[in-house]
Amino acid sequence: MTTEQGWTREKEHGSPRLVRLIIWLTLRLGWPVGQALLVPITAYFFVTLSHARTWSRHYLGRVLGRRPTVGDVWRHFFTFACVTLDRICFLANRTERFCIAVHGLHSLEAALAPGRGCILLGSHLGSFEVLRAFGRRSPVPVRPLMYRGTTAALSTFMEALDPAIRQDVIEIGTPITMLRVRESLARGEIVGILADRAPPGAQRFASAEFLGLPARFPTGPLALAAALQVPVVLFFGLRRGPRDYQVIIEPFADRIVPDPGPRMAALRRWTERYAARLAEHCRKYPYNWFNFYDFWEQQRDVAATTDPADAFFIGERPSRRPVAATPTD
Repeated sequence: MTTEQGWTREKEHGSPRLVRLIIWLTLRLGWPVGQALLVPITAYFFVTLSHARTWSRHYLGRVLGRRPTVGDVWRHFFTFACVTLDRICFLANRTERFCIAVHGLHSLEAALAPGRGCILLGSHLGSFEVLRAFGRRSPVPVRPLMYRGTTAALSTFMEALDPAIRQDVIEIGTPITMLRVRESLARGEIVGILADRAPPGAQRFASAEFLGLPARFPTGPLALAAALQVPVVLFFGLRRGPRDYQVIIEPFADRIVPDPGPRMAALRRWTERYAARLAEHCRKYPYNWFNFYDFWEQQRDVAATTDPADAFFIGERPSRRPVAATPTD
């Protein structure tokens, strides 16, 4: 089983009616009611998703530097549930009682200063959806680049909260994905992408040390930046507590220019830099990382036979396997 199969092969968990009910109660009765509902919901998934518990323990053992307790694993699950609840509020623009502290905004402003767009490189650490709340105040549009196959039902309900999602999101795996990315960047917009998980069908990875062990990261996001020659900025939306987020923006590269030599070797060096920054923030906020699968599963790097940037977005159709939505996205 490949790493990407590990998070795409299972059925979506959770009843669509339950999801609709939670959204309705949260928006009608308020965030505290939704927060209270998270305890039984988390308990259900904590008991039923044994594989997620296994990989939570594996990750927590590496990031905490000790044997994780049952309480650690529960906190990991519950943090994911809290971030998902907050996502509802971000999409519905119910953020008046949220504290969102932004650090490093000057790095983003510098990348956009020449009038060109940039790539905002994120991860499954914390909430990438807080970018939407931040994006409402952004001087230029923010276009998330997403694969939504693993959360089809959830995405449908979330889109109902903010219909603009359909226009803002650039979906991975369509024939016009690359064209939309190029057009957005040419207009000076921000394209956001998560770089610590590959969409189904991707075959190009680079190995980099992550929390003390080699792990496989997709090279597509960095190859895209190299192909388009636009600035790359790192983004971390970290949950510090109830309705409390810290957004950290860091400069990464004015341009990714591959060094002389094999292209994959150059992309591996950039991947190692990304993995090092991700690991640093994971250590500071260990319960915020939500890749509940065998992230460290080892396979040989696959050499690219076509341009990695184009191959990442075009011609690699999503897997037809049943997929899982909780707790992986």
